[in-house]
Amino acid sequence: MAISMYTASVPVLTQMLDSLSDVLGKAEAHATAKNIAPEVFLQSRLFPDMFALVRQVQIAADFAKGIAGRLAEAELPAYEDNEQSFADLLARIAKTKAFILSLDAAKFEGSENRDIVLRPGTPKEKKLSGHAYLLNYGFPQFFFHVTTTYAILRHNGVELGKKDYMGSY
Repeated sequence: MAISMYTASVPVLTQMLDSLSDVLGKAEAHATAKNIAPEVFLQSRLFPDMFALVRQVQIAADFAKGIAGRLAEAELPAYEDNEQSFADLLARIAKTKAFILSLDAAKFEGSENRDIVLRPGTPKEKKLSGHAYLLNYGFPQFFFHVTTTYAILRHNGVELGKKDYMGSY
């Protein structure tokens, strides 16, 4: 039985965006309860050469909207990358989710064979089928940044577990 590209992507992206929101909410509550300045978490990173939590969330949101939008051949909304608080990050995730859910499932039909061109016109241009884009590029990138956000917060003492990462399914 074949699975539609919409079914393979949108529910997964929205589930993980919801869990990302919940994890950030727990981090904010933890910071408040422990009298920790929110910036401590927001600017934390796992290693000096990695992006801080704020950037990890921004990139996760960008991959979520990019995956769904490219598969549906929709114009991608531009975000300014100016988030500085938990509330800002939660708003970005909410608008990303709203964009994804606004896409018509019918627009995903045939996207598994549609060419997706990344970084067009640059030396890093890469062409992938929609299927390869989703499974071999988009999802791994998205999950990396969601997981790194979780790991930063867990490393900093926020009480999180696998259920928090997985969210509701």
